[in-house]
Amino acid sequence: MAQLIKLRDCISRYETDIYHYVPEFIRLKRRQWERAKARWEAEREEWDRGSGGTIEIREDWLDQPSWWERLFRRRADEVADEPPAASPGASTLDELKRQFLEEMFALQLRWASSTVGHASSFDESLYRDETLKYLLQRFPDTHLCFYRPVAIVGRAAVELDTVVVTPTAAWCLVFAEGARDNIIIASTGRFWVERAGAVERKRVSPVASLRRTVRVVTDIFEKEGIDWPLHPVLLNRYGYVDSGGLFPFVHYIDKRNYDEWFSRLRRSPLPLRHGQLKAAAALLRHCASFYDERLAWADSEEGGS
Repeated sequence: MAQLIKLRDCISRYETDIYHYVPEFIRLKRRQWERAKARWEAEREEWDRGSGGTIEIREDWLDQPSWWERLFRRRADEVADEPPAASPGASTLDELKRQFLEEMFALQLRWASSTVGHASSFDESLYRDETLKYLLQRFPDTHLCFYRPVAIVGRAAVELDTVVVTPTAAWCLVFAEGARDNIIIASTGRFWVERAGAVERKRVSPVASLRRTVRVVTDIFEKEGIDWPLHPVLLNRYGYVDSGGLFPFVHYIDKRNYDEWFSRLRRSPLPLRHGQLKAAAALLRHCASFYDERLAWADSEEGGS
């Protein structure tokens, strides 16, 4: 599961010490999965013995949190008198994995929007954002995701496309998708054409935002003395891109080469690298964060440690 390092212009725990929290997340996720799996297997064995018990996977997979977890877990339910609903039981191990990933996805959103004493607000629709889920749930723990971050360039705040920093490179991703089996036709103008069957429609060219993202990230790396490869990608997982030979600096990924590209990233055996963390830390230092103080919350959490 990739790590959500930066969520738009929200404050993130990784801003305080990325070198600690990136490997800590990997350890935490592994430990919580082992607990959830062990509990599920024990309940399955009890069921198989005919005890008549009910198989129930509760929402407290993250029970008995460590001090680190307590510090960075935001209160998801503001209504103290209303207990959380129980999760439905998992009948298979695959179903358990899906439930676990959903729990971790929600937790990552909370962690990516708060620190000990501060919290940022974000649109609740992000809990249903399929692109964000794809990036976090389909790639390895060693992939560090900046989801549509806002960079500070001079005195201006600049919205960027998504950047994923892997152990080999930084990938600037722009999604150019629509109807399944569509054809995205590139042009040098402001608008491209999407063709789906007999239907054609104009869509804004994604190259301008991709070029802006590449320029900003390149400038940050040069300013910070970061030597890390940078790959701009235009992605259409469900259709095709007719580039017409335009914009040769862009890696076009569509149905014809998506599986190969995706498998290479997903199955990469490479561990975290120091240069990768340096690159991610440099990007964090140049990203905007807007937040409110959470002093009362912080005091209550620290008092309970």
